[in-house]
Amino acid sequence: MRPHSAIVTGGAGFIGSNLVDRLLLEGIEVDVVDDLTTGSLSNLANARSQGQTRFGFHKLDITDVAFEEFVAKRRPEVIYHLAAQIDVRRSQIDPVFDAMLNVVGSVRVLEAARKAGVSKVVYAASGGTLYGATAVIPTPETEPHRPLSHYGVSKASVLNYLATYRELYDLEFTALALANVYGPRQDPHGEAGVVSIFSELMLKGEECVIFGDGKQSRDFVFVDDVVDAFFRAADQAGGMVINIGTGRAETVEYLFSQLAQICGYTLEPNFRPARAGELLVSSLLVDKAKLFLGWEPWTSLSEGLALTVDWLRSSQQ
Repeated sequence: MRPHSAIVTGGAGFIGSNLVDRLLLEGIEVDVVDDLTTGSLSNLANARSQGQTRFGFHKLDITDVAFEEFVAKRRPEVIYHLAAQIDVRRSQIDPVFDAMLNVVGSVRVLEAARKAGVSKVVYAASGGTLYGATAVIPTPETEPHRPLSHYGVSKASVLNYLATYRELYDLEFTALALANVYGPRQDPHGEAGVVSIFSELMLKGEECVIFGDGKQSRDFVFVDDVVDAFFRAADQAGGMVINIGTGRAETVEYLFSQLAQICGYTLEPNFRPARAGELLVSSLLVDKAKLFLGWEPWTSLSEGLALTVDWLRSSQQ
């Protein structure tokens, strides 16, 4: 049954704010929790324009006990947990900070949900880091979890907590293992994806850097498609980890050429040495999402890239 009320942690971020818009359109009462470390209130302009009857913003840190108190007061039916430290390089430099937000913060979310009688937690897992350097491409959920970064370890650890809370306290969950999500509102200045970084540089006529030979490939999935999976997961696929991607691996070199065509960009990329530990290929098998969520991606890469570039153009005006 579709929930009537939800809390979205990290709801002022890229994916979170797009999810908030979808939930409000579906008539769901939404409270956003975000400490605005990386999120932005500008991402919530559409939500705020709909008035305060079904939407609220709350500047809170999920690691703080005040978050538990807030959940106890609101008692939502579902918590969409997207708040996270997502910078892989920062996690390598400061794994303690990474674990505090991604592990301790997530346990705080689960404790708050348990105490408040929340029906379900829908968790944003990281499909791009979960399976590590597997030879099985596209990768199914049955592959072992072998993350190669502190960030990947912290995100994967939460899956065990989710399963334990389900077993001990009947707190339902679905974890969506996301591929490389791109689209409007992705910040090209933060720990952003290559799509938003390339797009902004091309629109400014500045040089783009490709680390390695450009043959490394990723599974690029559009944010609207991802948001639809989150929405569907509110009342389906209980107790499951489900991949959300396209099942296709596109090279960075190909991505560059597609964006250059859309942006009218004529400069050649600057190739630099590959980053240590970077995966050569990452792609997720999504058959399980089709079976248990009735979900599959519908936005083609060319369409999604064009929509992303259009949004960046309008945001720069």
